[in-house]
Amino acid sequence: MNKTDNPFKELVTLNRKIAQGSSMQPMMGIGVVVSPPPEIKIKYNGFILDKQFLYIDEYWNPGHTRTHKGHIVSETQPRSGGSGDAEFASHTHEIDNDYTDVETLTDTWKTGDKVLMAPIVGEDGRTTKQFVVLCKLVRLDGN
Repeated sequence: MNKTDNPFKELVTLNRKIAQGSSMQPMMGIGVVVSPPPEIKIKYNGFILDKQFLYIDEYWNPGHTRTHKGHIVSETQPRSGGSGDAEFASHTHEIDNDYTDVETLTDTWKTGDKVLMAPIVGEDGRTTKQFVVLCKLVRLDGN
């Protein structure tokens, strides 16, 4: 830009180009679960989308399990047996163990749940044939 150009005019032109580009591309929106998996259906912008049009995070798949592994190094709280005998005096136990915990998540989808839908834009940069269901949405005010 040279000194004779109006910087505000350039800014307006840039904003117009951005607005035109964004209005052509599909945006994220809210869908409503009509039927939970395995035969999932979500209502979105007046259409009912089934599993052939949807991608979901594997953690949302009912029955999906997560395995947590680790190692704990700690010590129990002091306890006594209360009889007064020396072998029951207050004592602790060291903890130095590996652990594995499996958590099964089920019933994560309910009819009527609101979910965030993100379009997967086609090669033309404008059309959408698939969607990613990103998360379940709730309002803190209960509405």
